[in-house]
Amino acid sequence: MRGRAYGTAETPRRTVSDFPATAARRVLQVGPLKPSLAETLRTDYAADALPDEAGARERFLADHGAEVTAVVTSGRTGVDAALMDRLPNLGAVVNFGVGYDTTDTAAAAARGVLVSNTPDVLTDCVADTAVGLTIDTLRRFSAADRYVRAGRWPVDGNYPLTRQVSGKRVGVIGLGRIGGAIAARLEVFGCPISYHNRSPKAGSAYTYLDSPVELARRVDILIIAAAGGSGTRHLVDATVIDALGPDGYLVNIARGSVVDETALVDALTRGRLAGAGLDVFADEPRVPEALLSLDNVVLLPHVASGTVETRAAMEALTLRNLDAFLRTGELVTPVPESSTPVGATR
Repeated sequence: MRGRAYGTAETPRRTVSDFPATAARRVLQVGPLKPSLAETLRTDYAADALPDEAGARERFLADHGAEVTAVVTSGRTGVDAALMDRLPNLGAVVNFGVGYDTTDTAAAAARGVLVSNTPDVLTDCVADTAVGLTIDTLRRFSAADRYVRAGRWPVDGNYPLTRQVSGKRVGVIGLGRIGGAIAARLEVFGCPISYHNRSPKAGSAYTYLDSPVELARRVDILIIAAAGGSGTRHLVDATVIDALGPDGYLVNIARGSVVDETALVDALTRGRLAGAGLDVFADEPRVPEALLSLDNVVLLPHVASGTVETRAAMEALTLRNLDAFLRTGELVTPVPESSTPVGATR
């Protein structure tokens, strides 16, 4: 199986009917998941959870790796090529979350393994978070709240003036579902919208700029909504941050890897950037200590999709993908890197 490209006429992609009968419904949970989802996997699918401890993990893979046909994981854990090698009959990686950069999609494609995520159901929630984070960053509401709670108002007087959001020039890196929803919301604030993608988005009324640097030069607020992964690693680097400048603000609700975090911290601590709103970080849950004392930085613990309603919808879509794969060998929401099985239509 290894070393061959699946999903072609010569090597057709496998479906559930191709798997050994004893493995036809073996489901494996990789990494922590929403408790109700993990419980459903355990009770309704007889799923195993891959052990964390190295020895137990090795024993499980040696004894049961060949039986696993579907993995359920999240964007925080994923499935790398090394783990795929230990699961020779793996047919699908079902991902809880829209981000899937922790799963090696190139290795999956080479092995004929489908990958899904949970798009659309979290778009509104993440876009709402981006707008709220933008407002908080410029108006410093969180810092003003701390000012009041510390008893400083009657002692030190009125809180310093901040910056308004309405009318600011906004640049979005990644005008996909979420980026488009963010742009639409901020357009209502009277904000002129520009964006950068790999290529112009057909039908978009927003201004397209062909590089992140040029986009940063032309805006007051730069919002990161691009997918993570090797293709976007440090897309926002020191050059982009310098182009945004000492009056500019950066907001990231995408992936910490998209921004050169070292360069960002340096710019913020040296006053070369006006402020930042961050929901994601390079090495979660660890946050650079230098940011913790800065009132011009708003720090969130990766909660952009963290509402009861959205997480329930994500869980339901995760299970729909798992059910579809176990029944038909297809997925409801395959990621773009997952090709359609030969003879199938979507």
